[in-house]
Amino acid sequence: MSEKNSVLVIGSGGREHAIVDALARSNKVGKIYCAPGNAGIARQAECVNIKVDDVDALADFAKKNSIDLTVVGPEASLAAGVADVFHREGLKIFGPTKGAARIESSKEFAKQLMHKYHIPTGDYRTFTDFNEALAYVKERPLPAVIKYDGLAAGKGVVVAETYQEAEIALSDMLLDASFGEGKVIVEEFLEGPEFSFMCVVSGDRVYPLAIAQDHKRAFDGDKGPNTGGMGAYSPVPFISEDIRMDALRHIMIPAAEGLVAEGVPFVGVLYGGLILTKDGPKVIEFNARFGDPETEVVLPRLESDIYDLFESAVEGWDCATRWSKDACLGVVLAAKGYPGKYEKGAEIKGLDKVENRVYHMGTSDDAGRILTAGGRVLMVTGMGPDLQAAHAQAMKGVEAIECDNLFHRNDIGNQAL
Repeated sequence: MSEKNSVLVIGSGGREHAIVDALARSNKVGKIYCAPGNAGIARQAECVNIKVDDVDALADFAKKNSIDLTVVGPEASLAAGVADVFHREGLKIFGPTKGAARIESSKEFAKQLMHKYHIPTGDYRTFTDFNEALAYVKERPLPAVIKYDGLAAGKGVVVAETYQEAEIALSDMLLDASFGEGKVIVEEFLEGPEFSFMCVVSGDRVYPLAIAQDHKRAFDGDKGPNTGGMGAYSPVPFISEDIRMDALRHIMIPAAEGLVAEGVPFVGVLYGGLILTKDGPKVIEFNARFGDPETEVVLPRLESDIYDLFESAVEGWDCATRWSKDACLGVVLAAKGYPGKYEKGAEIKGLDKVENRVYHMGTSDDAGRILTAGGRVLMVTGMGPDLQAAHAQAMKGVEAIECDNLFHRNDIGNQAL
């Protein structure tokens, strides 16, 4: 057998832990590094203290350690041009260039691409002037969807139910420049259940991954503020094979082909945040990387070798994937107060009693004690022949964990269950 490959994963959250975990199951992978990683990742990879946007230091590390392949997790690395630097240095990397990643980093670029290549999405207009934007919103029916045209760590979207909420959001984004100087997009509100469709893309080759659904609201019953995601599950029973193929043919493949035509071919994971409207699936947003927390419920269902998938995308080869028929469901344990202010440093006990996979999202290790170190702290997953069984398995794991400073939702998967 040929020598095993060394892999560097960039990032420090649950998504990266799930990627590391999947790579650890590959018989083609030997040494795994993660920069910067977290306390959970440290059990499966060697953590390296390099920031995700320090792209020159990451490339330097990959060269010095003869890394065969680097896999990018977070959008901040892509926006900093990590793939461009790696390509310049002759290093293999799974992740799009800065130009291709604009499908996430610029909402306006994404909308223009969809319009040009006839990809179904909501109507929109772009504004830089607060008064013009507010006047436009007031002419239209509510709710109003207001998006900051740039990266905002999943927090740059407001669905305003009242004109007052819309005014506050526009003021926040345009007058106060909360996420930086920029533009906003005011978009048509689309109705229907949302789902996440991630595809590994290599130019015009598109390899679909399993469908998932994320839960954005903080509390049971889809109440409370929007978060980065409080749980997810896969598969999604109400997304039939016909709908999946419709989304693949009319959304994901045209987006990949459109990026090639625009001179910015995409290599990496293209994430379609989609909605099933009465007129079929439409795009809410595109991301240029694995979704979080969806990755944590999709990758455990992958039965084929993930290294083959990554390598095929980078080399432009064809690749087939195999999926478990079992369902996977994950529940996020978040710090009390999240997505607002929260404290760090609370000790987490009972992790050794959990039988299923636990992905660390925001943890640190203090002489063997695992501490909370972020807003979303852990994701406890369960697998089973159906979503009910997967939910029961996940909740059993959640109940074994002891930490006074964590909260979770009990109703992940409720739309399907």
